[in-house]
Formats: sequence, C-alpha cells, structure tokens
Amino acid sequence: MPVQKLPFFTQMETGDCYTMEFYHDHANQRLRMDDYRGNIKKAIDQALAIAKEQGFTKVILKARNEDLSAALGQGFMLEGILSKYFKGNDAYCMAFYLTDERRTSDFWVKEDMVIQDVTRVSRPIESQQIPDGYILRSAAEKDAQELAKLYGAIFETYPTPMNDERYIRKVMEEGTIFSVIEFEGTIVSAASAEVNEMYHNAEITDCATIPQHRKHGFMKVLISALEQELFRKNIYCSYSLARSLSMGMNAVFHQLGYEYGGRLTKNCNIWDKYEDMNIWGKDLSLK
Repeated sequence: MPVQKLPFFTQMETGDCYTMEFYHDHANQRLRMDDYRGNIKKAIDQALAIAKEQGFTKVILKARNEDLSAALGQGFMLEGILSKYFKGNDAYCMAFYLTDERRTSDFWVKEDMVIQDVTRVSRPIESQQIPDGYILRSAAEKDAQELAKLYGAIFETYPTPMNDERYIRKVMEEGTIFSVIEFEGTIVSAASAEVNEMYHNAEITDCATIPQHRKHGFMKVLISALEQELFRKNIYCSYSLARSLSMGMNAVFHQLGYEYGGRLTKNCNIWDKYEDMNIWGKDLSLK
C-alpha cells in the first residue's frame, strides 16, 4: 500500500551550515519556511528542492531585513510586510511560485478596489457593544467540540482542520487563545489568536459567525477582547490575513486600527478555491 501523506506537519532540518523549520502543507500545496538561521541561500536551495519533490506549487518565507536581498536573488518575490513580527523587527513575506497558474491572481484589480473602499470607511471612536442576551467570554478546552461544529458548519474547506475538535484542543494546548460569543447557551461567533512565544507576536485568525447573528458586528468585539488578552501577555505585534475579496473582514481590521501590509497571491484554499489574502498588522503597544 502507498504511504499516505499527512495533510500538514512541521519538520526541522539541519544542514552543514544552516538550520530551518519548515511546514509541509499538502492541503494548500505549499511549503512554509517558518524559521531559519545560518546560510539562508543554502536553506532556500534545500526548501526549493523539497517543494519540487513534494509537488508543492508555492514556497513561503518570512525573511529578516538582512536576508531580503538574498531571498530576492534566489527568485523569491516580496508580497508584503509583517510589521514588528520578529521581536519588534519587520518580517518580509516572500514567495516562490513553481507554476504560472499559482502565481497568477484571478481577481487582483477587484481586490485593489476593495482596499480602496475599505480605507474610506471611518474608524469608530467608541468600542463596539454586544446586544442583550449575548455573552462574551474566553473559550476553554471543553468548548472544542462546539467550536469544531461551528467551523464545520461555516467553512466547506479551510486551511487548517478547525472542524476537528482534537485539532482545536491541540492548538489550545500550544497557546492559541479563543474568544467566543454565546447566545442561549450556544456559541454563535468565535475568533482566535495564535501566539508565537518565541518572537512575541500573534495571528488573529479563525473568525466565524453563524449567518443569522452577523448583523451585530461581533468580530470587532471578539478581536478587541483578544487584543486585550495579548496585551496582558506582553504580546504587542498583532496581525491577520483576510480574504482579499471580503469587504466585511477587511473593513473590520481597518476600523480596529490595523494597517494594510500587502497581499499574498493564492495563499490558501478557502471554500472552493485558492484565495489571495490581505495582510493587516497592528502595534498593540500604541493603544
């Protein structure tokens, strides 16, 4: 029987002059270089060899400033910037494409128009409130099953298996925090912050609301709650990736004071296709 590939897994590799941590993401046909040190050119050569061997169509690298020129020289292109990602220093989001189809965006001009419209939206002075009957709280491991049900009902496909309660428990154990809103004892909206303790940053992600409850603007409430928890943990770099065609989510981040940092072409598979993702970043120390 052929060996079945895991949909995703993290691997460390040490060469004669480099060490890198990379993430095999077969569900999204991409290889992520999540961390590296040593000879960046040799590390990139090895990453590209692995990507070709595994049939990936995109390689992602978060490069430090001093390695930007080396990455460009190896054929990577700059897609965006994560401000203050590396303990206060910027990360440069680089991509190497192995097929023309993966490299080519289908909606780039339309997505530019979304950003233009979003930046015209006013930023509210007062914080968003939730209506009577709804409860805002932090989630615990006992909520994993209900969270999995929520994500499974909303997303037909998603970059990570959020419809699996075992996966949700795993990321909680690894430090991801969830904020949820309940209505009549049922979770109707949720969002998470995936904390990187090594570099002191957090990704706001897994934003989902049951359709009949979307009129209340819960995402601004949930993300604000997550930001407060991150601030208490001395995490000041908060960022997120929003679907580039989603006026709603991009407007949420703009209204919460996040700054647009670029766009990642066909970055991940959501719903029925590979989607371009907009980068949004915020320095929580400026609150």
